[in-house]
Amino acid sequence: MGRMGFAPSRKNPRLCSKCFEKAPMGGVEMDVGILFADVRGFTSLAEGKAPDAVAELLNRFYATAVDVLCEHAIIDKLVGDEVMALYLPRVFPGVPAQNMVADAHELLAASGYRERRPWVELGIGLDFGSAYVGNVGSGGVKDFTAIGDVVNTAARLQAAAASGEVVMSRRVYDRAGGEAGGAEARELELKGKSRPEVAMVSRFDR
Repeated sequence: MGRMGFAPSRKNPRLCSKCFEKAPMGGVEMDVGILFADVRGFTSLAEGKAPDAVAELLNRFYATAVDVLCEHAIIDKLVGDEVMALYLPRVFPGVPAQNMVADAHELLAASGYRERRPWVELGIGLDFGSAYVGNVGSGGVKDFTAIGDVVNTAARLQAAAASGEVVMSRRVYDRAGGEAGGAEARELELKGKSRPEVAMVSRFDR
């Protein structure tokens, strides 16, 4: 933190802001892992709680997600009841797909599934593939993000995940090796997709 010219990135405090927030507009096409984690039943939950209690729960969820996911990823977005993370090859040690699956299960564990008493119920979706990665926007309003079908697919897989489930594409499953052991195949009709997607589903308790 004290090094000359170093400021932590809001995408990941372990990395420098020059790599993301202060980088110029533009990007590159590259393979990237996408993780979406979403609070299940949030609309009903928010309806039955005071706004400050909802904010407290979301802040706890965000803090937990950042603590777990920033070991191997950058946080793309914290939006409403959802977190999106990017797994960039060669930025962190290890195989991105293996890190994604391990982190997804660790996030469930940190959310209380290990004790079978989750304090927040989550569904998680994972995909890996080619995307445009870089800063997009206009002028001083820009954001480092990923754009492409892989992002849309990860979001749809997350939407298909029940509480405590990690739903991953075969692309992630094939790359993750032993980290994805115990996952079961499930054919899914994903919104906006022309063909069914055969995904692999794992639960924290399997």
